[in-house]
Amino acid sequence: MSHPEEKIAPDPVTGETVTINMGPSHPSTHGVLRLVVELDGEVVRKVVPHVGYLHRGMEKIAESMTYHQFIPYTDRLDYLAPLSNNVAFVLAVEKLIGLEVPPRCRAIRVICCEIARISAHLLWLGTGALDLGAATVFFHTFRERETLYNLIEMITGTRLTTSYPRVGGLARDLPDGLIPQLAEFIKTFPQKVDEYETLLTRNRIWLKRTQNIGKISAADAVDFGLTGPNLRACGVEYDVRKAFPYSGYEQYDFEIPLGGVGDAYDRYLVRIEEMRQSVRILRQAVASLPAGPVNADDPKVVLPPKKKVVTSMEELIHQFIIVTEGFPAPTGEVYHAVEAPKGELGFYVKSEGSKSPYRLKIRSPSFVSLQAVPLMAEGGMVSDLIAVVASLDPVMGEVDR
Repeated sequence: MSHPEEKIAPDPVTGETVTINMGPSHPSTHGVLRLVVELDGEVVRKVVPHVGYLHRGMEKIAESMTYHQFIPYTDRLDYLAPLSNNVAFVLAVEKLIGLEVPPRCRAIRVICCEIARISAHLLWLGTGALDLGAATVFFHTFRERETLYNLIEMITGTRLTTSYPRVGGLARDLPDGLIPQLAEFIKTFPQKVDEYETLLTRNRIWLKRTQNIGKISAADAVDFGLTGPNLRACGVEYDVRKAFPYSGYEQYDFEIPLGGVGDAYDRYLVRIEEMRQSVRILRQAVASLPAGPVNADDPKVVLPPKKKVVTSMEELIHQFIIVTEGFPAPTGEVYHAVEAPKGELGFYVKSEGSKSPYRLKIRSPSFVSLQAVPLMAEGGMVSDLIAVVASLDPVMGEVDR
C-alpha cells in the first residue's frame, strides 16, 4: 500500500519520533493488519497499513475452478456476510452467460443480502463500541446477531460458510417455518436498534471518541475509492442497489442514509439507519415473496433436484457431469457489483470459452477503504487511530491478496 513520502517533524523536546507496530486492534483484523505508526509523543505523524496473509491467491485459484466450484471460496471474502459475496459472484457469472433466474429466486437473494447486511452491521457496532470501551453494546448486538445466525442456518444449513446461491438459482428453497421467524425478527428488531441508540447516540463519551475523529471530505473519499457507509457518511449518495439495481432491488422502497461531516460518528449513524432500511426491505420482500421455482430452467447449468438424483441414474450422471466438468461460458468479459455491507463488492470475470474464468478480479471494499487510514489518522492522537480503523469496518478476508 503506497504512502507519500513525508518528512517527520522532530519532537521539539527530544528531537525524536518513535516508530511502533500497532494491531490487531479490531476483531476483524486479527493478526493480518499491522499498522506501522510513527509517533511524536501521542500524536500520529505517519501511519502505513501492512496487510498480512490470510487467504492467498484467491483470484488465481479461480482460474483452475469451475464456476460452481468457486462459490465456496467467496464465503471466505467477507466471512461476516458470506451470503452477499455468494450473490455477487453468481450474478456476475449469470451476466456472463446471459441467464435469468425466476422471480422467487431474486426475492430470496434480496432477503439473504439484507439479513447479511444487518448481521455485518451488528458485528461492526458491537465490536466497534467494544474497541472504544463500551462493552455493554457488544452483548446487546450479539443477542440479535445470534437470532440472525439461526435464520441463516435454517436457510443454508450452516452458520458461517453458506455457499447457498448457485449459478442459475439457489441450493434449495426456503424451509418451512423460516418466514414466520423472519417476520417476528422484522417486528421486534427496530426496538432493539432504538436500544443501541439509547446507549450510544447521545452518550458523551461516545461523542468525544467519534465526533470529528477520522474525518474525510467527500472529494477525498471519492478520490480514494471509498464506497458503502464510509462514502455515504461524507454525504455522497451512491448505493449500488439504487445506481445499478440487481435482483429486483428497483421494486423495493427504501432510502439511502447520508452523513454530512464524514467522521467516525457519521459512519456510525449511517450504519444505524441502514439497519432500519434493511428491515424495511425485508418487510416488503416477505410480504410480496413470489411463488414458483427457485432455479432457472437450464439443465446445462443448473443442478437437477436432489429427489431425482437419488432415484434416477440419468439425473445422477447429469449432476456428476455439472459438478466435475462444469459448464463452458461464452467468450467475453463482465463486471458486476453489489452493495455489500462494507461497500461495493464487484467481480470482473473474463472468459475465453472454457469451464473456468480466464481471469477473475475482485473489487473488495475493505481493501480500498484501508488506503484512507493515513489521511484520516495522521495528525490525530494515537488513541483515535483505534476509532478510525473500527469506523471503516474492514474485514481482512477480502483485503489479503
